[in-house]
Amino acid sequence: MSEQKPPRDQKLPHGMFPLLKRDYGGVQPYIPLGPFRVRLPLIHYEWEWTECLAAMFLGVACLGAGVATTMEVLGIKDFEIALTFGVLNAICYALPAHLGDPVVPGWITPALPLTIGYLSAYALGPERIHAMIALQLLVAFLFFFMGVTGIGRKLIELLPVSIRGGIILGAGIAAALNVINVRLKLAPITIILSACIAYFFLFSETFARFAETNRWIRILRNQGIVPAQIFAIIVGPFILNELPKPEIVWSFTPLNFPTVLKNYTVFGLGWPDIKFFINAIPMALTAYIIAFGDFILAREIVQDATAMREDEIVEFDASRSNLVSAIRNTIMGLFAPWVPMNGPLWASGLLTITERYKMGYKTLPSYWGGVGTFRAATVIAVMLMPLVTLIRPAFGIFFALTMAVQAFACGYIGMKMLSDNHQRGVAMVMGAILATKGAAWGLLSGLILYFIVESKLNAKAADKEKDLPEKVGCS
Repeated sequence: MSEQKPPRDQKLPHGMFPLLKRDYGGVQPYIPLGPFRVRLPLIHYEWEWTECLAAMFLGVACLGAGVATTMEVLGIKDFEIALTFGVLNAICYALPAHLGDPVVPGWITPALPLTIGYLSAYALGPERIHAMIALQLLVAFLFFFMGVTGIGRKLIELLPVSIRGGIILGAGIAAALNVINVRLKLAPITIILSACIAYFFLFSETFARFAETNRWIRILRNQGIVPAQIFAIIVGPFILNELPKPEIVWSFTPLNFPTVLKNYTVFGLGWPDIKFFINAIPMALTAYIIAFGDFILAREIVQDATAMREDEIVEFDASRSNLVSAIRNTIMGLFAPWVPMNGPLWASGLLTITERYKMGYKTLPSYWGGVGTFRAATVIAVMLMPLVTLIRPAFGIFFALTMAVQAFACGYIGMKMLSDNHQRGVAMVMGAILATKGAAWGLLSGLILYFIVESKLNAKAADKEKDLPEKVGCS
């Protein structure tokens, strides 16, 4: 299918909205604000109904998995309170696109099982909440510091590949253990069948080949985990009876910020003791190292999509993306600590939009209309209780699916990074320790194993040993 070409001789796009239009081959208009580029719906980008409808389901699906996780880990019993966390997080989701970061943001998903393991060492209640606040604020500081100084890239380059691979494999092992030991008890048949569907849509080579030649299959494949979630919503309650049937509530989502501020934030519980910040350093570094890979992936996705469109310039700035991630984590850390934390990219969500963008100007006039509408509509979606209550019974299943997909993805990404058996061995042992004993022991074991097995000093000593004349007899 040939790309739909826009006219070169006038402002773009042509409709009533947005009010401010770009020149051919230019940057979509924005309001400069320091390092940020502010864009508002209908003023700086057109409202896209395709992305709006997608967000109506996807946004609530994200809310469901995140709310279920936060309720369980922080011990939140009241669903209304947990929804307040989710709505604020949805508002933070909308910040990147509206501040000039061309992404669909998400969680620091590979770090989630490690975060849960880290927090489980603290007693349920104020102690665990303080640990979560300290961790998220420390992660926010790392995003800010790395974005301002550019040290983040150097940090990643200094880490041996076996240790980076060990972090990814450890996250995968922790995710698999979480599904097997905890989640599978909720609805075993629904989870297993839904996971198989998710694996097929996301990782099947056969399905991927079909998607290369068929536009509709490609669009379906780009929905990522959503088909498996729809399957769980239908099959779990209505066919297998492993889940309760949804009870639809016709209202707007109730919010209770006063209770959240009083019982779950620094404004009610006080500032965490310094020991919480010190203890969180290894886990925060691990989370940032994992999130850094998303910056690289986001840049590649944006560049791949925009290479086909001469009519618009879209720039990905890693420093800006770091700063936006810092803002989001600071807001959540202070006002509603969010266990999945806030990462720079939700890859499947962004790919859904960029695949439409590649189809041409008439399909999606501006990149920012896609990402801006998607996350703005997410905020609207999570405020509608009929949508929220429709999928509420499957919240736990959604979390299990996220972990199951994470286990698979971390496995192949981690192994792909490793080029020889020494690296694979170090990464595997480190990953197992990381998943079972936590980030501090995992990172320490990885460094020790690297110097024992892989270090160049060790290799030079072995070379000198070979060069020595062979000794005769016994000493």
